[in-house]
Amino acid sequence: MTELLQKAYGETDPQYGCPPEERPLKEHLSKGIINLDKPSGPTSHEIDSWVKRILKSEKTGHGGTLDPRVTGVLPIGIDTATRVIQLLLEAPKEYVCLMHLHEDVGEATVVKILTEFTGKIFQTPPMRSAVKRELRVRNIYYVNILENDGSDVLFRIGCEAGTYIRKYCHDMGEALGCGAHMAELRRTRVADFTEDETLKTLQDVNDAYHYWKEDDDEAPLRECVLPMERAASHLKKIVVRDSAVDALCHGADLAAGGILQYSEGIKKNETLAVITLKDELVAAGLALATTPEMERAEKGIMVDIKKVFMEPGTYPMMWK
Repeated sequence: MTELLQKAYGETDPQYGCPPEERPLKEHLSKGIINLDKPSGPTSHEIDSWVKRILKSEKTGHGGTLDPRVTGVLPIGIDTATRVIQLLLEAPKEYVCLMHLHEDVGEATVVKILTEFTGKIFQTPPMRSAVKRELRVRNIYYVNILENDGSDVLFRIGCEAGTYIRKYCHDMGEALGCGAHMAELRRTRVADFTEDETLKTLQDVNDAYHYWKEDDDEAPLRECVLPMERAASHLKKIVVRDSAVDALCHGADLAAGGILQYSEGIKKNETLAVITLKDELVAAGLALATTPEMERAEKGIMVDIKKVFMEPGTYPMMWK
């Protein structure tokens, strides 16, 4: 986590709450997220139900649906963490795509068109999409060619949430005048979930559960299931006093007096993660003030709380 700016100093009572990595295993599972490597074939919802069955959990949910043939990073939230998964829906994504051109136009031409298809682009969702088909603006952060073999182009693309890569390939084919389609697609990043050592297969999850149940070995399952706080790691943060936590859990907005630390560069209307001194995720909300305004403020509402993730009563009631 990047270093935070200090507004005030406070201490946390060890009797209440718990650092995310120290939760008892059952609580860890019910507030956990799996960085799952989705195989080609099943739908994202089928993957949800398989994880639910393996872990015998009450519910599961994923962050950013992948089509059946698409593989790669699919964060799966378990029980309480299904609410936190919503924070990933608007997060940036990264993919590696194999695009097949309907005729070879030469690498220089492809590079030129890719440059034009970077930055803000217009897209109409494809016919088989789950959203309304209207022209939308999407931001393409970067596109890098990894390999070019005649009519097959392998590239890595970083994009705004809601970008359709299949449509991106089709539109690029139109611009090139030769036609193109997406041959294969793999997602390599959702916010801070990447193809690192935390990426696990369904088999890994199944094996880890059996190690726990049959050998009483928690380690593999703790390796597979990450704390739900990981789903907010891409957001700017505000650390609050213990005395402010329960009020937030009951739906109160965050006032200046409850703030101890905050991230640099906060902009108004930006989604922020509100956390405790033990790094537990309490809530998410919209900033009503910038970083310099928060620094100066002695009173007033600083964050409009939109979603609460911590159960009321986790910290003592210190408000009336």
